[in-house]
Amino acid sequence: MPLSVAASELADAIARVKPSVVGVGTFQPTRSPRANLMGTGFAVADGRHVITNDHVIPLTIDTANREHLAVFIPGSGDSGEMRRAERVASDPLRDLVLLRIEGAPLPALRLGNSDRLREGETVALTGFPIGAMLGLVPATHVGIVSAITPVAMPMHSTQQLDPRVIRRLRDPYVVFQLDASAYPGNSGSPLYRPATGEVVGVLNMVFVKEGRERALDRPSGISYAIPGNYIRDLLRQADLTP
Repeated sequence: MPLSVAASELADAIARVKPSVVGVGTFQPTRSPRANLMGTGFAVADGRHVITNDHVIPLTIDTANREHLAVFIPGSGDSGEMRRAERVASDPLRDLVLLRIEGAPLPALRLGNSDRLREGETVALTGFPIGAMLGLVPATHVGIVSAITPVAMPMHSTQQLDPRVIRRLRDPYVVFQLDASAYPGNSGSPLYRPATGEVVGVLNMVFVKEGRERALDRPSGISYAIPGNYIRDLLRQADLTP
């Protein structure tokens, strides 16, 4: 753990953040297993809305066979709760999506100002690194912001270009490069300040890597996060108070 973070501060932040963290995926009662956990999300705004990565949501849902979007809320031990979800706003360029969930509100996380996050700052992330293989139990990783860098790199060859890369090059924005360990199941996890629990980013383990690392023969172990200030734009789309 970075020396700049007191163990008690981090423990307090994890205790505040974990009740807001959910698994995101699909549920189909006739399938085995019925639940398919595809990533992580976290409650925002009124507690009935969840932020995650757009790529976590499947392109098609088998509604004819009663499949639907769902969030999975951890319980005690191996227990948990499933709730139906629906997409209400999205930002494909930044790979973010806002879901509305059924049922009672969850504790919503506070949004910090990601424009003030600096290289070298300590951050934490909480999510489901390898899905539900070890149970529906969120895990926390800690690291630093290694770099604040453009989302996409110019390609050495036109053969490496596709419409998504072109869009990112035309409308560039920065992302946070992290030295914290993260895995595909962490996509959609909140990135937050350990001292306050304020969200400053959304972990992204697929979309950003395609833009920055596709020229590499072997993907690196580097993690990335989308700046959290873009969440506010999604909340405004849904007429929610940021």
